[in-house]
Amino acid sequence: MATATWNGQVIAESDATIVVEGNHYFPPQSVSRENVSPSDASSVCPWKGTASYYDVIVDGDVNPGAAWYYPDPKSAASEIKGYVAFWRGVRVSS
Repeated sequence: MATATWNGQVIAESDATIVVEGNHYFPPQSVSRENVSPSDASSVCPWKGTASYYDVIVDGDVNPGAAWYYPDPKSAASEIKGYVAFWRGVRVSS
């Protein structure tokens, strides 16, 4: 079971994460929608494609761009389509 936590709040929890480049990608349905909000940020990975971001929010505190996902990944990364990964202080334990 992998768990993503920020500011003492569980943001995501799943026993079906996919690990890519050391990051746990959580199934979309395992992410607490009340703790994420779409961000305008994006970035490009040469082999995965264009990532979109979420801000992580706990008790009014915002961690900008602390979660990312690939809504339309390149074929090499198709298994993580829509799956969510975390960084910027979000603790992921497994």
